[in-house]
Amino acid sequence: MKSTIEKVLSPNDTGETGGHQSGLCIPWDVVKTGFFPHLDPSLKNPRSVVDLRGPDGEEWAFNYIYYINASFGGTRNEYRLTRITKFLRRHALRTGDTVIFTQSSARAYEVSFRRQSAPLVVHADGTKILRLTGNWVVIDTDEFA
Repeated sequence: MKSTIEKVLSPNDTGETGGHQSGLCIPWDVVKTGFFPHLDPSLKNPRSVVDLRGPDGEEWAFNYIYYINASFGGTRNEYRLTRITKFLRRHALRTGDTVIFTQSSARAYEVSFRRQSAPLVVHADGTKILRLTGNWVVIDTDEFA
């Protein structure tokens, strides 16, 4: 059975903000699903390499890390997927594009992507949808052409 999770890229994810954070922040809800390997919370910053096959058959190795510095006198307490920058650059992914992770077995992962659709979509029935930043949409208004 396959499991899939998707992440719409933010400016921070793509490096457009110039921030120093590395990789994609993995929400607690995703961690709880067990999609990525279990990381031992008794260790400081435990990590696992996640080997993935890309859309062109290329092999990628991302790091799945639990920054648990908060339990060791630091401030961070978050899961991140790092070493993904080369993948994002190779495929020229930008804010609004979606990275798709698929797990087909306990340790078999695939990574692909979907480009952001045009900001304005006009359906055959004339309904218009304008995609804004932050995953907001405006549906069927005459305020935009």
